[in-house]
Amino acid sequence: MAATTYERLKLHVTPEKFYVEACDDGADDVLVIDRVSTEVTLSVKKDVPPSAVTRPIFGILGTIRLVAGNYLIVITKKTKIGEFFNHVIWKATDFDILSYKKTMLHLTDIQLQDNKTFLAMINHVLNVDGFYFSTTYDLTHTLQRLSNTSPEFQEMSLLERADQRFVWNGHLLRELSAQPEVHRFALPVLHGFITMHSCSINGKYFDWILISRRSCFRAGVRYYVRGIDSEGHAANFVETEQIVHYNGSRASFVQTRGSIPVFWSQRPNLKYKPRPLINKVANHMDGFQRHFDSQVIIYGKQVIINLVNQKGSEKPLEQAFATMVSSLGSGMIRYVAFDFHKECKNMRWDRLSILVDQVAEIQDELSYFLVDAAGMVVTSQEGVFRSNCMDCLDRTNVIQSLLARRSLHAQLQ
Repeated sequence: MAATTYERLKLHVTPEKFYVEACDDGADDVLVIDRVSTEVTLSVKKDVPPSAVTRPIFGILGTIRLVAGNYLIVITKKTKIGEFFNHVIWKATDFDILSYKKTMLHLTDIQLQDNKTFLAMINHVLNVDGFYFSTTYDLTHTLQRLSNTSPEFQEMSLLERADQRFVWNGHLLRELSAQPEVHRFALPVLHGFITMHSCSINGKYFDWILISRRSCFRAGVRYYVRGIDSEGHAANFVETEQIVHYNGSRASFVQTRGSIPVFWSQRPNLKYKPRPLINKVANHMDGFQRHFDSQVIIYGKQVIINLVNQKGSEKPLEQAFATMVSSLGSGMIRYVAFDFHKECKNMRWDRLSILVDQVAEIQDELSYFLVDAAGMVVTSQEGVFRSNCMDCLDRTNVIQSLLARRSLHAQLQ
């Protein structure tokens, strides 16, 4: 089984080198990082000097170069989220950033200050909630993608076969990824949300699992990061997979969300809601087409559910999105606009059934992925709902949960 990384690690530190020792049963590998030349090599346990300072770690997040030189980032604490299909899923809860350099005497005062600022920024990112990993399971792919792979894919390391959109430490691991012999030390880490629950209905027990994978392309905080980039990556793109596991059978329903895929911005000012601005000079069609070309290749049919207001400052965005879809004229893309705030005003949440009924037939057509206990694929999901509001947060959450619930009903029946 090639697609595993080492689970139990020890970090040994000497003034010249970092030694990362694999402590899994039968392992003799030691990853050696030279703190002076920054060279990465593979060695064996007997080469670790007894004088080294030793402590356990739970994974290598990667390396990064700052003003002072290189740093090694390691996972120092983890929490068990649960198990599915006999694989343990962990949440990384604490990290350490270790300098290759033994002193900072080579830096000027300004460089010292800059270095400190960059370290604070990295610490800030690492303190954000939601980093997950597994040393034995590929968390970056949906069940449907994993069911349709080649023997070559099965032989790849977790890092090589991972969906690069969801490897949050991909940039940090670039030095390790260049050397296949050290891939078992290279741990892909996902950012998002994972939860698992054991449930029972009518005395029948099943596992219900939710995995949200946040794309590392065009990620950022709302208001500051909006729309698409020239590669067609939409801001704050998230793939969410709901999995049901019952008696060896597994069902999976996948949805996506992402910013309205045209070039637009919404820079914060002193107003409660800054006005969105659509870029007047950009070639919107180019980025738009790239976005949906890749979505269709990965997921199949696209059913866009646009939940923004159809009047006021959000109206031009709704019109731009609708216009782009009709100009593209693709049979693989359908567009549904639903003015969430207008339809549900005065807490009329019951009116959401209008939208759910409107897309019910489409949802049944798209179906969901189902594989039986013997590993035979019973049904495949033919496409996804791609939902968005302005932030891809509240309105999007409501609609995605209603569609997921409807799929869950069908699966359990």
